Amino acid sequence: GNVETQISLMHFPHLRLTGNNKFQLYETPNDFRIASQDATVKLNIEGWHHTSILFIDAIQVGTEKVHLVARQSRQHADNTEYNGFDTLWIFTKIDGHWGVQFRSSFLTNTAESI
Repeated sequence: GNVETQISLMHFPHLRLTGNNKFQLYETPNDFRIASQDATVKLNIEGWHHTSILFIDAIQVGTEKVHLVARQSRQHADNTEYNGFDTLWIFTKIDGHWGVQFRSSFLTNTAESI
């Protein structure tokens, strides 16, 4: 995916709880850029082509924060899934801009660093 587009949809600091229950903190957009470069190398080794969101649902909604649950699917070029996982995203509204500030997923594999 396009890292700059991802960053435009995020708030920093940005926190992620991995499938292995380890916290990853990205203080700045540049921290996320660096981690994304490493993850892309690992994804390419897996044969990753793209990630699709199979469904997304707002489970709790407030005026300044929304909790979303989603099912993501990492896929090869022929659209076959090789790694599907559930995830929780917390979007916050800061200075009038919505962005994801926290993620927690059940993803476990070599390229889970972002």
